[in-house]
Amino acid sequence: MPAISDAKILLIATHGFEQSELEVPRDKLREHGATLHVASLDGKDIKGWDGDDWGQTVPADAALGDIDPSDYDALVIPGGQINPDILRVQDEVIATVKSFYQAGKPIAAICHAPWVLVEAGILNGRKATSYPSVKTDVANAGAHWVDETVVADEGIVTSRNPNDLDAFVAKIVEEIEEGTHARKAA
Repeated sequence: MPAISDAKILLIATHGFEQSELEVPRDKLREHGATLHVASLDGKDIKGWDGDDWGQTVPADAALGDIDPSDYDALVIPGGQINPDILRVQDEVIATVKSFYQAGKPIAAICHAPWVLVEAGILNGRKATSYPSVKTDVANAGAHWVDETVVADEGIVTSRNPNDLDAFVAKIVEEIEEGTHARKAA
């Protein structure tokens, strides 16, 4: 079980991520002493979505294809509508999620980002939450959807929206410090 100050965390995002759902976990996990790398699909900087328009650009630390999931202790996927909708159709993203899942490492997704977990096939039989408009997709993937601030089920952490960010980050820290989780194959 790594202490959060010794943890190495991967955050995957692309254009259209919800600004606060990337920046708050990135900054707070780094404040806890974790090493956190932002990976974009091509390694280039990515632009957020803030309110009803484009937000700020966030620098990427690496291209997803240059990342080895075994180098990381946890995975974080921010929401927004655009970001997870693009990510969930990328084979490389799904393979990365499955790699973290099979290794029993914590995976955290907020807002619309559980779409990516649905596509990876890792929510069946789990308790999870999401933004309300994704509820049916999460339930159809076999999850027991609940309207709660944050849900953790065997190291899979889900939250609903930016109002849940403090609880989301706290649960990520807790799950990382618990270590790996035994899971059935995805």
